[in-house]
Formats: sequence, C-alpha cells, structure tokens
Amino acid sequence: MKALLLWLNRLFPLPEHPLNLQNAGTESYAMWQYGKGADTVRLFSERYAPEAMFRDRDVCDVGCGAGGKSLYYAAQGARHVTGLDVAAGYGPQAQALAEELGLADRFTFLVRDGADTGLPAESFDTVMMNDAMEHVADPAGVLAECARILRPGGRLYVTFPPYGHPYGAHMSDRIGIPWVHLLFSAKTLIAAYEQLCRDVPDGAERVALRIGRSDDGQKRITYINKMTLRRFRALREQAPLAVEYYREVPLRPFLALPAKCPGLREVLVKMAVCVFVKPA
Repeated sequence: MKALLLWLNRLFPLPEHPLNLQNAGTESYAMWQYGKGADTVRLFSERYAPEAMFRDRDVCDVGCGAGGKSLYYAAQGARHVTGLDVAAGYGPQAQALAEELGLADRFTFLVRDGADTGLPAESFDTVMMNDAMEHVADPAGVLAECARILRPGGRLYVTFPPYGHPYGAHMSDRIGIPWVHLLFSAKTLIAAYEQLCRDVPDGAERVALRIGRSDDGQKRITYINKMTLRRFRALREQAPLAVEYYREVPLRPFLALPAKCPGLREVLVKMAVCVFVKPA
C-alpha cells in the first residue's frame, strides 16, 4: 500500500506549505504566518471588528507556532501579545521577526502547554487559538485553561480545519493527495511520509514533529488529535465558557448547501469558527 500511495502522490501537486517555502528561501515560517494573519481575523469579520479583538487588549495566542500571527495581532494595536507553543525551536524565529517588525516590546514567546500555561488567572482580554484545536492533546483542558486566564467579558477565538478536511492529516508538506488519511491506514501514511521526508534537509525534524510512539512502542501520528466537528460540538457544550458565535466555512462557496448535510459536513467544511465569551 505504501508503494501505491507514493505512486499516486506523483499525480498531485503539493499545496502551498510554509515549510516548503522556507526551505526554498521564499520566506520564513514566521513571516508566512504574519502574512496569513489577516485571513484568520477575516474569519470573524461577520461579527467582530479587528479593533474589538485586539486594540489596547492583552492577548494570548495559544499554539502560536513561530509567532507570526501573534505579531500580526500586535500590529493591530494589542497592548501586549503572549504567544504559547510547546515547540521551543520556534522561539528564536518568533523573536527575530518581532525585532524586525519593531514589535519586540509588545510580544513574549513562552514554551508552554495550552492546558497548563502557568499564567496568572484573569490576565487576558483576548485568547486566540488558530489552527491549534486539532493539535492539542487535551482539548477540554485547554478550553478550561483559556477560561481561567480570560478576564470576565473576555473572548476566546477558535478556528480549526476538521479532521475530514482534504488535508486533515497535516502531511501536505510532502503528500498532496486530498483526503489521503481517509484512503490509507495510519501505518501506510507514516511509512510513506517518512520516505518522502528523506528528500528534504529538515526531514528528520518534520517526522519528529508528526510521528511518535505509543506506550507499546508502535509508531503513531501524534501531531493531530483527529478533531471532528461532532467532537467539537460536544466540547462546546461542556466548555466553561458561553458560545457567542459559531459557523462552518465550506471548502468552496458552491459547496455551502451540501456542506450542511450531516453525512457530508465532516469532509466538505474547510474551517470551524467559534467565539466563546467568559461571563462578566
């Protein structure tokens, strides 16, 4: 099956991916994130203006990666932005971009788990969680921690692609086959991804980021938690925050109607967008 996946992969071009752009010298991962910041904020524009989200507010960015979007939020007038990520290696890149943009005095990068930040209670007006809900090991714990660090009346802004997304396996840096994770087993995916990563200079780092071992020593994909729309609905209902806004963005506008069908939603929705508020 690995041979079949590798053969099929030759037929599909890779979508744009920040790691490949960085390797090609086009732009750093942090700068790519910064450029995508406006797209993230636009997902909320139906209801929330950027000024209301960031201006003169203390912001926490959970799962910030290399901090590019955190710095975009700072550029929108945030008083201070604290970016959190479990990957310490992102810190130097985030700090370098902060210096380059003249935002170092309003940005802090911390290596922290979103479920146990160690930050003071009620210390943020806004918490951002963009493309992170599908990665965290303890989603319910992260929501509880976000509730703890938010000030009364503060908001948590969440976006994530559901597991059924065409590239929900988060291996599109090397595998361009849409819905590949629904067509092949995890074992086959892992073997193919490891082989494809041999051809890139940072391949070992990519594999280490996405693949780990279970308690019995078996290889498994650890980078994602297979967050579905259905699972997120249960999390919303149990969260210690009130849901103020929710919508699902289809893969394409013409798919809006079928993307509402129960049997198709999980594979035709590009992004779930949710805003929680902490009661005042």
